[in-house]
Amino acid sequence: MTRQLFRCLLIGGLIGLAHAAASADEVPRWRIDPVHSRVVLRVSHAGFSSALATLSAPSGELHYDPEDWRSAEAQVVLALSRLDFGDADWNRRMAKSDFFDVRRHPLAQFESTRIVVLDSTRAEVHGLLTLRGVQVPVSLSVQRNAVGRKLPWLVRERVGFSARATLQRADFGMDRYPTMIGDDVQIEVEIEAERARE
Repeated sequence: MTRQLFRCLLIGGLIGLAHAAASADEVPRWRIDPVHSRVVLRVSHAGFSSALATLSAPSGELHYDPEDWRSAEAQVVLALSRLDFGDADWNRRMAKSDFFDVRRHPLAQFESTRIVVLDSTRAEVHGLLTLRGVQVPVSLSVQRNAVGRKLPWLVRERVGFSARATLQRADFGMDRYPTMIGDDVQIEVEIEAERARE
């Protein structure tokens, strides 16, 4: 009886694992469109104004079921060579070792670890951001804007998101000039992704 019970539990467990793996495989994959995706950084310039920078052409992949946020995952990569403060001298200064250290750490990477569903179009996405070789937990407030083929020339479905977060640059070792450059960095993300071929 004990052996039979063990066999039943083992078979049930294997079936459960197989079902979970199949469910993970069924979550639609979406590839980020670098042309229609961008990250904006906003930081105080000594309280006089907010300095703005953009990071264009992010790459990566989303796993996202429009009917169920709980299975969502995100992996995003940013090439820091594309960081643009709107001034060539400032760009060169920010690329140096005491700031973004682009030569030694050319990429920033984000990978989600947990999703907290708020409603059908909003969620809190928690994950790890790696920048300058330092990995820091971050939380983004994410809004799904639209999903589907809303434009007549689109071959495959698209999904679009807006996200917001606030980081502290000192957490990544960028703590120079604290009276001139604010520590809080507001992040605004616009992402479009195209459904991948299965």
